[in-house]
Amino acid sequence: MSGEKIELKEQTAYDFVFESLKGEPMPLEDYEGRPLLIVNTASKCGFTPQYKELEAIWQKYRDDGLVVLGVPSNDFAGQEPGNAAEIANFCEINFGVDFPLTEKVHVKGANAHPLFQWLAKQGGFLSQPRWNFYKYVIGRDGKLVDWFASTTTPGSAKVERALKKALGE
Repeated sequence: MSGEKIELKEQTAYDFVFESLKGEPMPLEDYEGRPLLIVNTASKCGFTPQYKELEAIWQKYRDDGLVVLGVPSNDFAGQEPGNAAEIANFCEINFGVDFPLTEKVHVKGANAHPLFQWLAKQGGFLSQPRWNFYKYVIGRDGKLVDWFASTTTPGSAKVERALKKALGE
């Protein structure tokens, strides 16, 4: 070794890759510098009407750079049984969703998508999804700003404050 320091880059949300619901590569680095609202979603859940509020947030803040990212998962009571086309049709027809949706993935346990493993480390034990519609606000630096359980609606004052912080307002 020549005594040079090797800098390890701290991992951020932008280091992870999904496939889109259409099967195309969806690297989160494409959104680097933009705040994210990441939500594990399901079509047959009591919280499914939150899609409407998520779409409203997307419409309200996307021109400010915010990306709402829906991550379908069948991890809780089999509430997302559909294939990619069925999920896309359901979201579009019932809630007019046009924010990005990823492929269906696991969000809990040993098989959880690496982003959700990282989020659990960042937010601590309680931040791990225990049901559908957990929400994670990521700042422009790619770091977790805050997270919210299913019962906190996307349009709540708490989520709004976190989004404004992530947007730098």
